[in-house]
Amino acid sequence: MKAIQFGAGNIGRGFIGAVLSQAGYELVFADVVEELLNQINTRKEYVVHVSDHNSYDIAVKGVRAVNSSSAEAEKEIVDADIITTAVGLRILKFVAPTVAKGLVARKAEGVEKPLNIIACENGLRATSQLKQLVFAQLDPDIAQWAEKHVGFPDAAVDRIVPPVRCEVPLDVAVEEYFEWDVERSSFAGPVPQINGMTPVDNLLAYVERKLFTLNTGHATAAYLGKMKGLTTIGECVADPGLLAIVKEAMQQSGEGLVRKFGFDHDAHFAYIDKILGRFSNPFLRDECDRVGREPLRKLAPNDRLILPMMTAKGFGLPYDKLLLAIGGALHFDNPQDPQSVEMLSSIKDAGLEATIVKYTGIPAGDPLVAQIEDAYKKVESI
Repeated sequence: MKAIQFGAGNIGRGFIGAVLSQAGYELVFADVVEELLNQINTRKEYVVHVSDHNSYDIAVKGVRAVNSSSAEAEKEIVDADIITTAVGLRILKFVAPTVAKGLVARKAEGVEKPLNIIACENGLRATSQLKQLVFAQLDPDIAQWAEKHVGFPDAAVDRIVPPVRCEVPLDVAVEEYFEWDVERSSFAGPVPQINGMTPVDNLLAYVERKLFTLNTGHATAAYLGKMKGLTTIGECVADPGLLAIVKEAMQQSGEGLVRKFGFDHDAHFAYIDKILGRFSNPFLRDECDRVGREPLRKLAPNDRLILPMMTAKGFGLPYDKLLLAIGGALHFDNPQDPQSVEMLSSIKDAGLEATIVKYTGIPAGDPLVAQIEDAYKKVESI
């Protein structure tokens, strides 16, 4: 069995790649960073350091790597059993051409065994987005063949993999906890038995549970913590006042989830407490600048701030702490982050109201815009 993992960064190596390798797959990484490719092809192994209250090492051996935009990567697809990505939503459009060409080559070689492609990204229906990008580049006959032989299951992924520097550059530090939930009905052929991957029937519930809990809480802590001059998520949740806001924001998003999906209320609030416990992991130094990066993506209508707020509002529930998180996001100042630069330039040149309307999808004149403006001012004194 062979797996191709697009994205050989920390998440690709420390999470998805490690799970696939432990499940017995021959693991091939595809990336564009030549130095990283050379390191993988030279060492052919790395160690995942689980750094948590339970700490241990997982050796990942026998790996190799190819350039993800090369003909070599296309050839690897011909006999692959599973393809996964961990590249970020905005990079999927660069992965799609290689996948499309690989499918063309696979059909030409007469390969009939099922292939499943899973985008393991932070976002709703990432695999469906990748499928659309791939199919846009296929001729009708290839697309028809792919519909029969290639599965595109959507997934929800959850593991904190901060950019901790290890003595060996290829090694990676991760938390112990992880979830990888994959939509059962969209697999081509039998669902592969992979320890650590959970096939589920109602994926949207799992996607939004993670988005509304881990991602909402993480973002709230990062944006408000940075405004207080804090550096890491651990420092944020060690601040009693900030912790109270983060927890209540997660509970407000959680109340909406309970109404929307019928989750057990007590079980979900216990899940919130579990996530908060992960934020305080003393072994992982997760920086606010990393968690808060790409604020415009995180302020989008379907993402971790606006969608939970709209869900809570739709059920007539409180959302004032979610407003504070949005206000904090609009202050996010990191000159190294192009989205932060763009956002702050928009606020300066076009004004706060126009910026909110442009990036959140909330229409001009909606009372929510004024509420977000108020929250933007309020967080300045947190």
